[in-house]
Amino acid sequence: MRPRKETRARLKLYRQKSLLLLIVLAHANMLDAMLLRNGGKGGSERWPEDSSGGTVTVLAPRMLWCHCYHHCPEDSVNNTCVTDGYCFTMVEEEEGGQAVLTAGCLGLAGSEFQCRDTWNVRSRRALECCTDQDYCNQNLHPTLPPLVSSDFADSRIQYMALFISITVCIVILALILLFCYVRYKRQESRPHYSIDLEQEETYIPPGESLKDLIEHSRSIGSGSGSGLPLLVQRTIAKQIQMVKQIGKGRYGEVWMGKWRGERVAVKVFFTTEEESWFRETEIYQTFLMRHDNILGFIAADIKGTGSWTQLYLITDYHENGSLYDYLKSNTLDVKALLKLAYSSISGLCHLHTEIYGTQGKPAIAHRDLKSKNILVKKNGSCCIADLGLAVKFNSDSNEVDIPPNLRVGTKRYMPPEVLDESLNRSYFQSFIMADMYSFGLIMWEMARRSTFGGIVEEYQLPYHDLVPTDPSYEDMQEVVCIKKQRPSFANRWSSDECLRQMGKLMSECWAHSPASRLTALRVKKTLAKMLESQDIKL
Repeated sequence: MRPRKETRARLKLYRQKSLLLLIVLAHANMLDAMLLRNGGKGGSERWPEDSSGGTVTVLAPRMLWCHCYHHCPEDSVNNTCVTDGYCFTMVEEEEGGQAVLTAGCLGLAGSEFQCRDTWNVRSRRALECCTDQDYCNQNLHPTLPPLVSSDFADSRIQYMALFISITVCIVILALILLFCYVRYKRQESRPHYSIDLEQEETYIPPGESLKDLIEHSRSIGSGSGSGLPLLVQRTIAKQIQMVKQIGKGRYGEVWMGKWRGERVAVKVFFTTEEESWFRETEIYQTFLMRHDNILGFIAADIKGTGSWTQLYLITDYHENGSLYDYLKSNTLDVKALLKLAYSSISGLCHLHTEIYGTQGKPAIAHRDLKSKNILVKKNGSCCIADLGLAVKFNSDSNEVDIPPNLRVGTKRYMPPEVLDESLNRSYFQSFIMADMYSFGLIMWEMARRSTFGGIVEEYQLPYHDLVPTDPSYEDMQEVVCIKKQRPSFANRWSSDECLRQMGKLMSECWAHSPASRLTALRVKKTLAKMLESQDIKL
């Protein structure tokens, strides 16, 4: 058996050598054909000649036998391979640190670059090539290059990472310091009201009251109901003495102050509510705006010392406070009920009405009508306040002037078209009808506190039994838009003619469809008839 195996191996080796010889001869024949083709052109291209004038003989490429290890071709025998390039031996370090030896053949194409292979930090290896004789790579013994520390190799990356880390830390620290500084300044800017503000009487003669100043301003035509001259306003603002805080809301604080012994209300806006301050001041100073049932405007000013700023709005002071406060602590007879309702709708009717003329008054919608934004005067009548969200209608250009501030109305008093966002903001009448819905709820609050028949209900806000204390949009949408519920009437209202008519007015004011609601003028005329029928004179 053994001689047969040896014979087979020899036959296989003989066949391989014969195949290689045929490849070499074919390659040589191809080169000869190329030479003959180029020579037959008869042009200027000629084969180089030797010194004796003969043509140089072109030799077939020399084939080199190499020892192979871990890099042998599939048909190699006895760890040998053949190439027209170089034999090589390479040593390379694996991940575990173990050196692995590799040997084999490199083709002529690109072998010069491969034999110049250099090691790098990520892979330690050494490659040596030879071509002087067959199996020459058995005599090559490459060694691994010396180990270079990764700290030195990655120093640039480390320095870059350190620089980025320090920069990020500095930026974060700067932001923290800036936040602390802004917070400190904001706390410092909280109103530190002074009792002794500077007194300056340059523009206002001694002895004149606010009523005298306003009447004088109207008589000389400097504003005709649009307020005092700006210089007078600033002087009054500087002479105000703050006495006590009487209210606080989302816009700022309300203080009771004194000017030359007269009590005034000073609305101090937060600096974040500058848009509301500007809008309310602008509305109050609208031509022909002054009305008995709209809060009397006195002055507006911006005061600041560099570290803090105060936005002042100075108006008439009414000791009864808001309608909300008044109804909680007082009950109403027929005269008081009708007087509150009639004076309130009179103020709203003046707001809604456009006065034509050379300098007319535009129509204005309130947009945040509620019992807390209506004040009760000493004589039992009402005046409308808080015009920071009001919108004006310019009939000449047919445009609705909507304030740019981000405040919205009170959710409890919002009509269905505002809650479901179907209100047409480009149509001014939409805002007028939204005010009438809110006024219907205010009338309901008034009627509950009437004492007809010796019975009176406890004061409650509209929808008190249907939504939480601080309702969300979703709560109000479900009740007002989806279920279409409205505040309920007490049984006793049907037995009293005045309350029955008031209930009818409310229902027509808070109708689901804006087009079905009564206008302010229609409600004012109806209440005037009710006053006349009760023989009540205002």
